[in-house]
Amino acid sequence: MTVTEARVAALQARATDLARRAAAAPLPRPFLSVPLGRTVGIVAEIKRRSPSQGAIRPDLDPVAHARAYARGGAVAVSVLTEEAHFGGSLDDLSQVAAAVALPVLRKDFIIDETQILEARAAGASAVLLIVRVLSPERLSTLSAAAARHALGTLVEVHTSGELEAALAVQPTAVGVNARDLATFTLDLNRAEGIIARVPAPIPVVAESGVEGRGDVERLAAAGADFVLVGTSLARRSDAETGVRALTGVERIQRG
Repeated sequence: MTVTEARVAALQARATDLARRAAAAPLPRPFLSVPLGRTVGIVAEIKRRSPSQGAIRPDLDPVAHARAYARGGAVAVSVLTEEAHFGGSLDDLSQVAAAVALPVLRKDFIIDETQILEARAAGASAVLLIVRVLSPERLSTLSAAAARHALGTLVEVHTSGELEAALAVQPTAVGVNARDLATFTLDLNRAEGIIARVPAPIPVVAESGVEGRGDVERLAAAGADFVLVGTSLARRSDAETGVRALTGVERIQRG
């Protein structure tokens, strides 16, 4: 049993309570709403560590960082809630959702509807669904569950071959991750090719590999509508300035 499967198994005893709390939670803020803006939106991430980078900012204060992201012009906040590999928690998510007016994405290995109930109860606006770790049937089931609970979906792909499955579930947005989950290698060229293939009405979020404004400009040229920025912002003491330096890049509509 994987770490995620063990977490989900432990959640089952709380499923009824989670459903009650999710139903009582306020209506989520819209996630990456259309029509899209003139410039590429910055989705800034709360992230303490990662398998590829190791320790990034173990002492990160999620509320202080999220507020700085909001002041800097981020359009949404992504919160890693996976503990074993990323040092996150659901408390981080609930604290951030209560502290800022931006939509908040729960970023985790979502494999079961109880995790969607958890996200809704904690104040999330959307959940991440990763094509590589879900069967097409499970992806469809979880996407439908998110919709029932008024949550958006960021459906993440790593290869062109995964794109069809992502599009089939009518995601709120497609995430194109330039980092391979198995090898942790970064390939922006591959990501650019996938971004260009996403139909224009569907928002695209470019994930991983964004260190500076030049990377945002490069991904914008490929057709990205948003970029999700984690490590380079999470490690900064002045996160507000870090976000502001990435904003204002003109969005180029895909053909």
